[in-house]
Amino acid sequence: MRQGEVVLETRGLSMHFGGVRAVDRVDFALYENELRCLIGPNGAGKSTFFKCLTGQLRATAGSVVIRDIHVTEREPFEVAALGVGIKTQVPNVFEGLAVEENIWLSARRWHPPARARSLTAETLERLRLGDIRTSPVGRLAHGQRQWVELGMVVAAEPWLVLLDEPAAGMTHEETVRTADLIREINRTATLIVVEHDMQFIRMISDLVTVFHEGRILMEDTMEAISADSRAREVYLGHRA
Repeated sequence: MRQGEVVLETRGLSMHFGGVRAVDRVDFALYENELRCLIGPNGAGKSTFFKCLTGQLRATAGSVVIRDIHVTEREPFEVAALGVGIKTQVPNVFEGLAVEENIWLSARRWHPPARARSLTAETLERLRLGDIRTSPVGRLAHGQRQWVELGMVVAAEPWLVLLDEPAAGMTHEETVRTADLIREINRTATLIVVEHDMQFIRMISDLVTVFHEGRILMEDTMEAISADSRAREVYLGHRA
């Protein structure tokens, strides 16, 4: 059962592209300390919804409220300044710099030098990146690059973290480790994770929101959604 403060809410949120309603009057609420996954077939609206939350897209109608602050008209850097960590689907890293330098730059953006140094060391240990701390990010494997960007998000000390397909393109072993890292991040932050990998979602999330045709089809546990005929028809099928 969800308890506590609603920290992110959308009210009648809509995003239209011409005559296409990618997001259609969505009411959504996220509670403090929650880890929520958003799923749905291609074109369901989940990624567009994510971009409206982060300021990457400006909604056609409705509102996004983060801790009583309306952010619908704000730019991504203004949303981040509220203590929101954002990881997009494509890793956003400095490829010519070492892992440690990437994480330090992220920490330094929001904190003075001494605090940035301590946060960098803490993040390297917390996400188990010490073995590659001096490696240039451009030489890393895909999964390692994703972990570095997770580290860059964590080093800013966000209280709310928004992740877009953090396990995309990973091996099974990398996916399992990523699930561990996300559960670790959830100890100190509230999370929304957009994902399509059902096994990965089962590893990390108790409550799942299913998008279909721009609207929320249902919200429930992964087990309940897997057993629901509507959800199976629009997305899960035999893959559940």
